Amino acid sequence: MAVDRTIRLWSVATLLAAALALGGCSTQIADMPGLGLPADAPERPKEAGGYLPVHDLPPDRNEEAMEPAELAKIQAELTAARDRQAAAATPPKPAKK
Repeated sequence: MAVDRTIRLWSVATLLAAALALGGCSTQIADMPGLGLPADAPERPKEAGGYLPVHDLPPDRNEEAMEPAELAKIQAELTAARDRQAAAATPPKPAKK
């Protein structure tokens, strides 16, 4: 009985190791012509992709993003909404007997 259990344990360990080893090759397997992408899929770029251009900034604005009066109105609305939610979130105080 102990021999059967040992063989089964080694078999499971071998299968698990093989699955993990083949799992690392999944990207290469997906790129194979017969197994990977369907025929109507768009073609992948040759390079895996470069870094994004982090130093390319958009041009400066010529005008302000928002008028000061409009900004004050929006801030007042947000403050009122915050106060309403805070009031609704507090549980009512129990009545004294």
